[in-house]
Amino acid sequence: MKNIILFGAPGAGKGTQASLLAEKFDLIHLSTGEMLRREVALETPLGLRVRNIMNRGDLVGDDVVVSLIAKALDHGRNEMLDEWDELRLRRACGIGPDDPLPEKPQPSIIYDGFPRTVQQCQMLEFLFQKKQRRLDAVISIDVPQEELVHRIHERALSSNRSDDTEEVIRHRLEEYEAKTRPVLDYYKVSGRLVSIDGSGEIPETNTRLCQVMEYIMAR
Repeated sequence: MKNIILFGAPGAGKGTQASLLAEKFDLIHLSTGEMLRREVALETPLGLRVRNIMNRGDLVGDDVVVSLIAKALDHGRNEMLDEWDELRLRRACGIGPDDPLPEKPQPSIIYDGFPRTVQQCQMLEFLFQKKQRRLDAVISIDVPQEELVHRIHERALSSNRSDDTEEVIRHRLEEYEAKTRPVLDYYKVSGRLVSIDGSGEIPETNTRLCQVMEYIMAR
């Protein structure tokens, strides 16, 4: 059972790379951004609560994000996990397609988009203690800022995300520098931080990530 955080600025490619790594290494992919966007799309009470926050490019409150992670860890799967994640969960736990899932399975998980503040790091440690889990590694995807802006602009041309406008992009990067970048220092002190070069094409970055992941999964 491994717990791995994939870290990076907006546009670093966390979502794309987390999906690829989850498929290759049979991990559950927990994306807080996707969870929140799904809540907004379904117009749930939580979605209505956070919609304007996300549209402005602000960070959603620590309590909301941590509660989503806690719920996922409690149930192993829930309405926020898609069909592919359930298939990975079954493979990771050695469960057949027609067998019921256990109440509290312990698969390996890659966390995408969480934690985003130092307080979330501290809350995650407390949560892991309760769930008898431990953090194995934090992998940071480092990309120059000018490339980040270019990538997000490219993504905005093909996505329907309301948080990919010019104004919101700039604000999200400012939020990252002010509130999320300190997470790197937090994990650097613990010795669990690994940084990789995320510039260039997706396959290049994925090759570097896989080399790191193979070492982590073998420990």
